[in-house]
Amino acid sequence: MAEEFDKRSLSERDICTKYITPSIVGAGWNVQTQIREEVTFTKGRVNPKGKLVSRGESKRADYILYFKPNIPLAIVEAKDNNHGIGDGMQQALTYAEIMGIPFVYSSNGDAFLEHDRTGNAAQVEREFALNEFPSPEQLWQRYCIWKGIAPEIEPIVTQDYYFDGSGKEPRYYQLNAINQTIEAIAKGQNRILLVMATGTGKTFTAFQIIWRLWRSGAKKRILFLADRNILIDQTKTNDFKPFGSAMTKITKRQADKSFEIYLSLYQAVSGTTEAQDIYKQFSRNFFDLVIIDECHRGSAAEDSAWREILEYFESATQIGLTATPRETKEISNIEYFGESLYTYSLKQGIEDGFLAPYKVVKIDIDKDLEGWQPQPGQKDKYGREIEDRIYNQKDIDRYIVFEKRIELVAQRITQFLQESGDPYMKTIVFCEDIDHAERMRKALVNENAALVAQNRKYIMRITGDENEGKAELDNFIAPYETHPVIVTTSRLMTTGIDAQTCKLIVLDRRIQSMTEFKQIIGRGTRINEEYHKLYFTIMDFKKATELFYDPDFDGDPVQIYEPKTGEPTVPPAEDVGEEVVIVGPTTGSNRRVKYVVATEGAGIVRERVQYYGPDGRLITESIKDFTRKTVRQEFASLDAFLKRWSEAAQKQEILRALEERGVLLEALAEEVGKDFDSFDLICHVAFDQPPLSRRERAEQVRKRDYFTKYGEQVRDVLAALLNKYADEGIENIEDINVLKVQPMNRLGTPTEIIKRFGSRQAYFQAVQEMTAELYKVA
Repeated sequence: MAEEFDKRSLSERDICTKYITPSIVGAGWNVQTQIREEVTFTKGRVNPKGKLVSRGESKRADYILYFKPNIPLAIVEAKDNNHGIGDGMQQALTYAEIMGIPFVYSSNGDAFLEHDRTGNAAQVEREFALNEFPSPEQLWQRYCIWKGIAPEIEPIVTQDYYFDGSGKEPRYYQLNAINQTIEAIAKGQNRILLVMATGTGKTFTAFQIIWRLWRSGAKKRILFLADRNILIDQTKTNDFKPFGSAMTKITKRQADKSFEIYLSLYQAVSGTTEAQDIYKQFSRNFFDLVIIDECHRGSAAEDSAWREILEYFESATQIGLTATPRETKEISNIEYFGESLYTYSLKQGIEDGFLAPYKVVKIDIDKDLEGWQPQPGQKDKYGREIEDRIYNQKDIDRYIVFEKRIELVAQRITQFLQESGDPYMKTIVFCEDIDHAERMRKALVNENAALVAQNRKYIMRITGDENEGKAELDNFIAPYETHPVIVTTSRLMTTGIDAQTCKLIVLDRRIQSMTEFKQIIGRGTRINEEYHKLYFTIMDFKKATELFYDPDFDGDPVQIYEPKTGEPTVPPAEDVGEEVVIVGPTTGSNRRVKYVVATEGAGIVRERVQYYGPDGRLITESIKDFTRKTVRQEFASLDAFLKRWSEAAQKQEILRALEERGVLLEALAEEVGKDFDSFDLICHVAFDQPPLSRRERAEQVRKRDYFTKYGEQVRDVLAALLNKYADEGIENIEDINVLKVQPMNRLGTPTEIIKRFGSRQAYFQAVQEMTAELYKVA
């Protein structure tokens, strides 16, 4: 009984140290290379709170066991001995499903419970003694049976990853993509599609795939294709750098056959005539692996230059990488590559905390909603008679320009930046075409004259036709470069631009293609914590964000391809380049003509803010209605909420739980009142209670002479905390770090302040008592 009593008094960590780890090591697992403890594999979802952010809970496995580094076989969830042996199993299974791990274990230090996810075990779950944990070789054999990995291909499947000593390792979803691809290729699959949301590291994933296949000798000559020069240069300089002298970029339309890793624009190896098809200087079987980056852009079309190259090297294994697989009746990635081998979605990336969430500001302008018809014989700015018809939103900035409307959009963008307190927020404005992008640049320059005077590159147009703007693209992308701040563009920046610090995306262009829409949204989804980029805003003037409600936005790609014999396939608009238009008095051209109207005014009819919800969709109802519904689902009545609030040791616990369910208290404060406490916001919106401001609550505490029970030194600290509450709310005074900042640090160091109370415990007790006074019902 003494031993049982002693074991039950141990913490979970003690159970791991004394029982679980020795059992695993005793089975032959190497503690240095095969066993990792307390493995955090997600970051925790970002929850924007005004200018601040918090993160949800990250997911952490107690143990992950690896056959070789980054080839995980098993997950072990530990509990203290007051729990049953299998009490950690359901949590462990959730983690195993996410990470694709087949063998799952739970233990409380008495024994192990195993769950075999391979479908090959006589019993799905079995219990066994501590000294019977399976060895690495036993689990690897079971893994190989499950995956169909024959002995002759094991050297390929077990080839080491590249490690540079920097500590950078693949994330769990990258491991899934890499390992599944290596296994598929080793077993002979030659067409593979990987779908990974923008900002999740497709190129790094591709590098590790190539590295392992190249080092194992399975693939000796590799071609990496992209359609933007910046994509090739970023790849060569960053992720592919370890290939060193074995790598080359194909330039000057020359085929040097002395390298092993080739990077190329498809335009650099193909031409308008067969004589210009440089890729044909290589034999058809020269490459045995071809990677197609952003494969949705061209390789999906039967008659595209991409397809000619891919079909020429048809004997090679081909991997298509994209965030947005193209599936239309005319074009299909699935038809060529097959179903996606692995998909990591934007929704999952945001949920895991690897990608930035967003809010949407929808702005409707009168001209767009009401349409416009010219007066009979009315002429435009250049003296051309305007075609007599009704012009609506699809025509604006494509066939007709309202200069006042462009100025209005520029004013609203500028207002947003000013109100954000960050006029140097990196911003991309997507326009209908090059002409529209230039007009928008001019309007923004006039609205931001002072900042442009300080640096003329504060606002730049970056489009395919203008070299000076394109030369600034790298500076816009670089987090450490301040300028350019605002860029106007048409199509050049829709894809493949790694804009890590872009916080505002403006849509002043009608977008009908889901592929293009997802690519544009992807310009904002990257996170860069060093530069405080954790979320972004989408400002929509053209109803483009209605595509968020389409099931295809973040769903699995579905093939709807309908090949038509003898009919050429015309790529959608985003693949045809940037169109040249005529806006001056020129006549006699068959190019698209725009009428320019300088006198018609424009006004904002309505504006609505929508937020990214916990289910991955935009919250379409008002923030007040959403909060009311969500809080009442959690708390049946006001009394239930008050009871939970009064019992909570820290009120932040309740607020965090509501944030996890999508309640955005900062946004609610913007609508209801910034001076109200979170408690009052919830009670008022959810239960119709009259709210008190934070200052009113603080004043009530002062009037009760509550502080007289303490000595003068303690009263000074509590009075300062009360002032802090009145200014900033309950979340800050509950955090011990509040003692490090003004005005608290004027009273001494945290240690000196706590010493006034006698002990740390006494300090927290006093804070809890003051909190109870703040929320005392009169």
